[in-house]
Amino acid sequence: MTIDNDTGLLERTLTALGRPAWEVTPEDIDRVVGDLAVQGRKTSTRREYVQIFKGFHRFLQARKSVEIEAAFGVRLVCPVDEFNASRHVGDDSPALLPPPTPERVGEFFGFMKQRIATARKYGPAARDYAMFRTLYHAGLRSEEASLLERPDLHFTRGPFGKLHVRFGKGAHTSGPRPRWVPMLDNLDLVLRWFLEDVRPKFPDSPVLFADESGGSLHRGTVRNRLRYLMELEGRPAAERFSPWPGP
Repeated sequence: MTIDNDTGLLERTLTALGRPAWEVTPEDIDRVVGDLAVQGRKTSTRREYVQIFKGFHRFLQARKSVEIEAAFGVRLVCPVDEFNASRHVGDDSPALLPPPTPERVGEFFGFMKQRIATARKYGPAARDYAMFRTLYHAGLRSEEASLLERPDLHFTRGPFGKLHVRFGKGAHTSGPRPRWVPMLDNLDLVLRWFLEDVRPKFPDSPVLFADESGGSLHRGTVRNRLRYLMELEGRPAAERFSPWPGP
């Protein structure tokens, strides 16, 4: 759950940069956006490239910085600064909202957990809690989570278990890209509880996060459920967020 970006544009930006996001330098940003200017691309297009990378880098800083530093020895510092951004794009570039902080998300999950005990229907309230914990900790898109099935949970693979995301979103023309995602931050415990105590409340089917008929939740339903829950939480609109990235 983070900013709503166009996946295809992000992939094109990373391809043009030619290196992992955590290794990108200000000079790389200058090179790519400068090349776009030479190609005659519009200011709005150059702005989109810069802003979508900036937003993605903020997501990494907020959610993956510890893991990236541990794995690659890199401390994340955004290479998009006021100089390379304004030189090619202009000072009118709209700032993207950063993803929610871990503290903010923790407060939201605390609200959802308390709601399970008081909700009129235990099953949907508990399902929503497990589903949004999965989106957050596994970094899934709403559609990817809605297509998960019970056999996609592999608790014995790796130290914490892994999710098999069989319908991972690829580029616009490449089709699904399956991938394995580790169950970090106690997600394995949440999903074990969900399978044992919550999933049996729904009709029997392979679907993991089923609706009340046993079918898959539509990706739009996932987004609407999150919006509804944040309205119930009663926090200011500026503190609300949405799944990442939208289909």
